[in-house]
Amino acid sequence: MNSDSDLQIAGDLLEVQHLLRPAREHPTTVAEFVGLARTIAADRAQWAPLVQYDATTRWYHRLRTGPGYEVWLLSWVPGQGSGLHDHGLSCGVLTVLDGELTERTDRGKRTLGTGAQRAFAPGYIHDVVNDSLEPAVSLHIYYPGLTDMPMHTALCAPAVATA
Repeated sequence: MNSDSDLQIAGDLLEVQHLLRPAREHPTTVAEFVGLARTIAADRAQWAPLVQYDATTRWYHRLRTGPGYEVWLLSWVPGQGSGLHDHGLSCGVLTVLDGELTERTDRGKRTLGTGAQRAFAPGYIHDVVNDSLEPAVSLHIYYPGLTDMPMHTALCAPAVATA
């Protein structure tokens, strides 16, 4: 019987760099994009000085790009909304950095406070609006980068079966 453990045979894995997976420079999974959004949200000094408010339209600023993805910073004064839309072929992560936003979908509405996150797949239809009395700031990550944002005229109500 062999008493050598795998660790004794392989040695200290931290000393054998060629056996370790290299750290990824950019996210590639939904979980990693959610993590990137949380990391950016936690570093207020990175995004807060950039925020501007525009009374006539939502303000937005591309904060970062990577291979196949974009990170956007948006501000919303009370009453501003996105309109009912989807994101074409892009997946996304929406994170509220400051304030409160309301998201409306065919399943109803949801209030998203500071720190709330929503991840969505291509074709996800929603409307986001600042229904509060204070400005709001949000972070949006799109993968692949946003190239299409089709607008919709009305939420489709789920079909109701009749007997």
